[in-house]
Amino acid sequence: MEKFGKSQPVRRVEDRRFLTGTGRYIADGVAATALQCIVVRSEVAHGRISNLDVTEARQATGVHLVVTADDLAEAGVDNGIEANLVQNRDGSKAAAPVRPILATDRVRFVGEPIAVVIAETLHEARDAAEAILLDIDDLPVKMDVRAGGEALHPEAPDNRAFDWGMGDEAATSAAFDKAARVVSLQVDDNRIITNSMEPRGCLADWDGARLHFSFSGQGVWGMKDRLATTLGLEAGAVHVTIPDVGGAFGMKAMPYPEYFVVAHAARALGRPVCWMADRTESMLSDNAGRDLSTLAELAFDAEGRLSAYRIHSRVNLGAYNSVMGQPIQTELFSRVLMGCYDVQTVWMRVEGFYTNTTQVDAYRGAGRPEAIYVLERTMDRAARELGIDPWELRRRNFIPGNRFPYKSATGETYDVGEFHKVLARAAETADRKGFAARRFADAQKGLLRGQGLCYYIESILGDPAEGARVVFEEDGTVSIHVGTQSNGQGHETVYAQFLADQTGIPPSMIRVIQGDSDVIPQGGGTGGSRSVTTQTNATLAVVTQMIAAFTPYLADKMGVDEADVMFDDETFRAPGSNQTPSLLEVADMARADGRTDLLDHAARATLPARSFPNGAHVAEVVVDPETGAVRVDRYTVVDDFGNLINPLLAEGQVHGGVAQGLGQAITEHVVHDAEGQLLTASFMDYALPRAGDLPMIGFTSEPVPSTANPMGMKGCGEAGTVGSMAAVANAVQDALWDRGVRQADMPFTPMRVWDLLQNDPVAAEK
Repeated sequence: MEKFGKSQPVRRVEDRRFLTGTGRYIADGVAATALQCIVVRSEVAHGRISNLDVTEARQATGVHLVVTADDLAEAGVDNGIEANLVQNRDGSKAAAPVRPILATDRVRFVGEPIAVVIAETLHEARDAAEAILLDIDDLPVKMDVRAGGEALHPEAPDNRAFDWGMGDEAATSAAFDKAARVVSLQVDDNRIITNSMEPRGCLADWDGARLHFSFSGQGVWGMKDRLATTLGLEAGAVHVTIPDVGGAFGMKAMPYPEYFVVAHAARALGRPVCWMADRTESMLSDNAGRDLSTLAELAFDAEGRLSAYRIHSRVNLGAYNSVMGQPIQTELFSRVLMGCYDVQTVWMRVEGFYTNTTQVDAYRGAGRPEAIYVLERTMDRAARELGIDPWELRRRNFIPGNRFPYKSATGETYDVGEFHKVLARAAETADRKGFAARRFADAQKGLLRGQGLCYYIESILGDPAEGARVVFEEDGTVSIHVGTQSNGQGHETVYAQFLADQTGIPPSMIRVIQGDSDVIPQGGGTGGSRSVTTQTNATLAVVTQMIAAFTPYLADKMGVDEADVMFDDETFRAPGSNQTPSLLEVADMARADGRTDLLDHAARATLPARSFPNGAHVAEVVVDPETGAVRVDRYTVVDDFGNLINPLLAEGQVHGGVAQGLGQAITEHVVHDAEGQLLTASFMDYALPRAGDLPMIGFTSEPVPSTANPMGMKGCGEAGTVGSMAAVANAVQDALWDRGVRQADMPFTPMRVWDLLQNDPVAAEK
């Protein structure tokens, strides 16, 4: 049996239903009898609720229920959402204010849920919501990321949620004192909105004894546990499913207030209840991404070799702790703090602050894009200040190939890496030698061309354990039950392909079952680039178990010793027997013999370690100084993803990730006014990248098989975003450098770039 898949670029089988309109999303599963919800949200960023009168709304036509915080309390529903917290560097606990499902006496961001109206139709619910009498007395609004101001929570009187540290502060300070050169850079990472194609939504139904909750998410088991705990139900009384999902990117991994209210309403009314967000509602209430500012410092010796790294980040958490808001910019950021560079002396300090904005949580990459963006922007600045070619500076400081496995300064063990080889391939593929000629040609047209490099590394995250179950069905097909959750990545294709590679079962005969807590009792869901690595590892375990179970049965059928039965080339065989049955044929034999115990196999497996995808992104941009418009003209990616199960899907993941990183760098930006009002609450004001904003993306694989899993693979789902932000930003900075611009920060919209060029000292001298 082969150790890993055949790496064939199989086209996605699920695309047929998606492209023909036969996918089944949340809105497709809403029964005609389902009641509809409208969420009444705060229209101010900070204030005290002085009056909330829902009497008239409850009497409105078609209304079945109006839910407030008092109603949840009366029903015994826990009005709070717990979050994961970090520990302060002095050993104390981070602030842990309760985030209410529905606001009680105070609101803390525009869009915070206050009440929910459930009616026969959406129109009736909306009319009733407008009848609610709501008065909010304004309080001072805090928008800046620093200590002080009106306290949003008594647990954080200075609005600082935590003050976290990692590394050796004293040793790092000493290294900086002895350094030949020190380079520092303030790096801002702007706030963005995920804007998945399908907004958040959920559907709940209560049959008198049991809750069925369906939502657009990234895993059913965490939601099942939270619903049971919050509603006071036994775990067995909650059934959670996830249908097709139109994009998630980390944002849909978390529980949101609306889910608990809908579940409560369904139980209270005994009717199915549905809630679907509209686009502006999503922009107001979905967890945001990024939003941090970091002072980064690099210490070098006289030869341009790194000796120490120090950063101090200030993170905007929003009004409350989201589930992973604190760990993302601390613990997950630290996983790749030092990137691919051989430095053991580091100090990382992060302060988290509450502001009157929507919560910040996971967005494609969750901490690793933020870390690599800071490091690679600062490395580019260092190359300029030290007078060293930026590619050479990176080569000079790479972890040598003979140092693997390599334990990083923050305790991560990089299993393998050949960074010099990958970077050399990138220089060739991106035609670095031809850049000077391209730049000169653009200059003749009055345009500015810049090239930016980012060498990234990322760590797969999440539960290292996963399960798989393979069932030989009565109709002759095979079902594989998986514990991950597709959000559009192509899991149905790659899981069927991998099982087919290992067993010889035709992919067309394999059906992937996911997203059902009744059918799949345990699973880690999707996030952190874990899915294919953990799930194929589990599949290998169940195939091994399956072959072991079939072997003695088949030995008896063949009339040979059990030790002589082999499974190879997708069939069983044994010396002295001319029988070579396939797995499907053996399953048919077992069914005919009444051996149903051989038709259902399950196993769990745990990865021994994490894998670390890495690679080089090279961007070339052209800037029109007359308008400030930035065009990404060329984009090259050379990735080390180890062995690829399906190169076509891996490339697609890279393209999508690059688009998201490029979007943040060029077009996307969340803007609030001083009163906390979101000014970018529609696609008229919030600019997602369009096809015309994206160049053709060259993708090349330069694999170094991982030793952290039997497939030799490395996760690829978030890598495109991890590398793209700094590549584009460094390219824009390169284009503007000779015009005297020394600090260029995302997003590089025409107005922002034009403004930078108006302060161009080179032009002023002319």
